[in-house]
Amino acid sequence: MKQYHIPVVALLFLGSLSPSIAQTNDATTPLHMMQPDYPTPYVVPQKENIKAVLDRVYNFLDKNSASKIVNATTKAEITNYKKGNEDIMFGPGSFRLTSYEWGVTYAGMLLASKATGEKYFADYSNKRIQLIADIAENYKEKNIKDDAMLKTLHPQALDFAGALCAAFIKAKADGLKANVDPLINNYIDFISNKQFRFADGTLARNRPHDNTLWLDDMFMSVPALAQMGKYTGNVKYFDDAVKQVNQFSSRMFNKEKGIYMHGWVQSMKDHPEFHWGRANGWAVMTMVELLEVLPKDHPGYAGVLAQLQAHIKGLVKYQDGTGFWHQLLDKNDTYLETSATAIYTYSIARAINRGYVDKMTYAPAVLLGWNAVATKVNDKGQVEGTCVGTGMAFDPAFYYYRPINVFAAHGYGPVLLAGAEVILLLKDNQFELNDSSIQLKVPGKNNQPNE
Repeated sequence: MKQYHIPVVALLFLGSLSPSIAQTNDATTPLHMMQPDYPTPYVVPQKENIKAVLDRVYNFLDKNSASKIVNATTKAEITNYKKGNEDIMFGPGSFRLTSYEWGVTYAGMLLASKATGEKYFADYSNKRIQLIADIAENYKEKNIKDDAMLKTLHPQALDFAGALCAAFIKAKADGLKANVDPLINNYIDFISNKQFRFADGTLARNRPHDNTLWLDDMFMSVPALAQMGKYTGNVKYFDDAVKQVNQFSSRMFNKEKGIYMHGWVQSMKDHPEFHWGRANGWAVMTMVELLEVLPKDHPGYAGVLAQLQAHIKGLVKYQDGTGFWHQLLDKNDTYLETSATAIYTYSIARAINRGYVDKMTYAPAVLLGWNAVATKVNDKGQVEGTCVGTGMAFDPAFYYYRPINVFAAHGYGPVLLAGAEVILLLKDNQFELNDSSIQLKVPGKNNQPNE
């Protein structure tokens, strides 16, 4: 009989193990139930915990964004707008009330109010939209000393029109009493009649080169057109919205990868593809918001739905193990970015809640996305890890090294939207840890773990 000799060192090691550790092996312990060292909490989020995150964001923004008009010289608060004969500006604040980022924030606050039942979220938006409407109605341009307000009165790019237009229509639908129709009509007139377009009607810009498409502009235009279609009943707005999605997608969507490039220049023979995270967020959110109001019998409905489904399928492939998505989606050595992750979390959750995509397939990615986003809302309510405003480039270094900042306004609205939509998802569905993984709980099914 052959003899085996175990080294003395090994014998000493085995003898030093406690009985419990020595017995922890595949024969004695269900090793598949061991707790991994997850970098992001791997749990089914609780609605009350999500609300606590949204409350922190609300409190930070309420304290750090303007809520009044002041005399431009004395900085004294103005309460009687009817005088309208003094130089004015918004009161102090860390964010601009009339930027596209704040259009997203207003929409996020409105949705948070619906999801939580808390009126103060909606009051945040209504108070500031009322302020903008009061200035537009009562003050001459020569008396307005706030550049951001002047840009919203005279938009020079889609950034100053689309997101605000959509948010104002939503606010009015939710009961806002402010006279926002002149502003809404001004915004939509710019989008429909004044913004530069290609010969086929695609909304475009002449920077950084002539005849350039920015993927961002899907969001800067289509949700406003869609909301206007619902608001007025005029199908021409729906037609234009569908056309934009189709024509942007035909030029900029990589079908093999399932994601969009950021920029497209007509004069280029070859089109460099940089799949920037937040721009893809604007695109997926655009399609979700269009489908929400687009009549199902519209000839473009099925095509937009199919494009949304293809994009979501592509996006989920690139989700990082932390739950975040990368600054450049297909470049894992770029940093993990918060605003894009929040936009995807919101958009996919809303697509599930509206029945556009399968919840069993995509809900776990949404919950992981929210858990990741929640780690980036600090105790002050600031959103960390958000890329600052970004132009387009045709080299990787530009995207790799864009700064992040807690005052990058792009992060706040998406976090509000994501948290609110995940609350709605949790209200209508149950989830469980099955074999240690987060799964949709199917009613009436006894899901026994497999060992």
